[in-house]
This record gives sequence, C-alpha cells and structure tokens, in this order.
Amino acid sequence: MKNTFGSNLALTLFGESHGEMIGAVLDGIAPGIVIDDAYIRAQLSLRRPAGKISTARREADEYRIVSGVFEGKTTGTPLTILIPNTSQHSKDYSATRALARPGHADYTAYAKYHGFEDWRGGGHFSGRVTAALVAAGAIVLSALKQKGILIGTHIASCAGITDREFDDLSKEIPALNEKAFAVLDDSRGAEMREAIEAAAADGDSVGGVLQTAILGVPAGVGEPWFDTVEGVLSHALFSIPAIKGVQFGDAFAMVNGRGSEYNDSYYISDEEIKTVTNHNGGINGGITNGMPIIFSCAVKPTPSIFKAQKTVDFFGRNDAVLELKGRHDPAIIHRARVVVDSVAALAIADLLVTRFGTDYFMN
Repeated sequence: MKNTFGSNLALTLFGESHGEMIGAVLDGIAPGIVIDDAYIRAQLSLRRPAGKISTARREADEYRIVSGVFEGKTTGTPLTILIPNTSQHSKDYSATRALARPGHADYTAYAKYHGFEDWRGGGHFSGRVTAALVAAGAIVLSALKQKGILIGTHIASCAGITDREFDDLSKEIPALNEKAFAVLDDSRGAEMREAIEAAAADGDSVGGVLQTAILGVPAGVGEPWFDTVEGVLSHALFSIPAIKGVQFGDAFAMVNGRGSEYNDSYYISDEEIKTVTNHNGGINGGITNGMPIIFSCAVKPTPSIFKAQKTVDFFGRNDAVLELKGRHDPAIIHRARVVVDSVAALAIADLLVTRFGTDYFMN
C-alpha cells in the first residue's frame, strides 16, 4: 500500500476505522517548531461530528505524540501521532460484509486485498483516518502561520445553496478558521444546514464545493511539469475521501471565455509584482506567482444513505439489495473543510521545503 505523501516533508497514515487506533508519522519536519496542544485539539474539534448534520459516532480524539517532540518542540526526527478509537460499533457492518455499498470502496478493497482487508466501517478507507491527518496538519499549519502563510476554506456551495465569494482574505481566513460551519455568509450557512437536515430526514445525503485560499506563499515555489503546485496539491487533495474534482482559480469558467478576459495582467505595487485579477489562482507554469493560491474541491454526497439500493454480493456473485444500518453523515462537507486545510498545509510545506530547505521553518 502507498500511504505516504510528500518528497522532503512526508506524511504516512496508518490504522483502520474500527481498529485499536489510527495515526500518522511526519518525517522531515524542521526542529524547533512549538507543539500547540490547544490548537491541535481545536483543529480536531472542527473535524468532529456535531448535531443532526453529522454522524452519531463520537470520538474524543485524545491524541498522543510518542516520538519526535522533546520539551514541547519538534526535534526534527520522525514525529508519530497516535489516536485511539473508542466508539466502534463493528456489529453494524457484519450483516452486510459481502455487499458492495454503492459509492464506497468495499468491492475495490476486496479486489485489491483478496478479502484480507479490515472491512469494518470502511477500514483503512474510512474518513475516520483523517483525524490523524488533521492532527499532523495542525502542526504544519502552525509552522506556516509563523512564516506569514494562512490557509482557510469556506463551503462555497452545499445542496445547491451558494455562499458569497472571498473578498478580504486577510480578515476572512482567520474568521473562517474559528467557525464550526465555515461559511462567509451565515444566513446562507443556515439554509445549508436546513438542507442537510432535510436530506437526513429523508434517509439521504448531500454534497457541495469547498473553496480554499492560501495567502502569503512567495513567488517561485513549485516545479515545472511533474511537480507543479497544481499537481502536488491535487495529488494530496484527491487522497481525501469524497473529493471527486479539483479546480484552480476559474479553471472551468475559462473554457467559455477568451484570453483577453482571463489573462491576469501584471502591475507594480510598492515595488512588488502583482496581478490585477487572479483567474489563474496564483499559479503560472506550475509555479506560484505571489498572489493568493485559490482552488476548489468537489465533495460528493456521503455514499452511506438509508435508502434501499441495488448492489451485488461479491462472495456469492449474485444481485442483492442493500439497506444500511449504523451511524452515518448526511453530509461531510462541513467536516471535510479542516481536512482540506490540513492536506493543503502539508502539500505547501513540502513544496516550500523543497524550494528553500528544511530549516525554512525554523524560528
């Protein structure tokens, strides 16, 4: 299995949804980074389910760092994070062991691992594993913030309801990062919540689009061709369960316009080179141009729904009908937002370390 991402700053994920614990190893992290326990816990709380718009599974996420930290700071050696699983209901999945849940990785995991995979709750493919990713991402986000780099994500749309566009990133990113339901317009957020609850009442689910902004990355970061900023970010983002599409800047709108509309003109401001618009999302030729990096992720509706669905029994090789039980999210977009921030932080940090060296993050 390939469970490691990153070239010079690498993250390895391990564990299963209903196993004893999940975890992550950060290798290549700079020494001297302060471990902010309160911030890590706050980030984990943003991923944790809450209320009618989330699953009933509740995990405390009492993480432990068992290597790579001494006297509250990173040592520069591999940093290992462990998070126990304490709320497993494995019996919920026993009756449907051989039924391929539509939209899930049950059958593909069986095809790859020949039945030896841990199938409970999706096993290693479960969104539960992203808790370890968020804990590791919090450490990297803290290091980026010390270098003046901010990352924030809002729910651009959910169930067909749209949020307003970004306007003042320097103010909006910190505000978003304090919100449990990350929207710029709270009234639209209330409408989204109602739509999620309506889907839940119908035994169904909804998806949407997350839009992320990264502020403060200097020009000149990234490599041409195979390690472009878009390529590295997309590689990481597509590892998140339910992400089915990624767009940089106004990528899909551009195809219906002209170059004269979507070329970003340059100008000088206080001796700095900037662009009048940012249709290309802060990236040209796979390399940052100093403008904010903007990208959007398509988040599909949660595949676990409580409606009868046609499927197959991949043991018996016959058609079947699936009726799920257990605890499932009617939407994961509000929880996925902090996972996107964490993955983006890891990708950008790796690109920065590749460009400037590991000591870039030393205070």
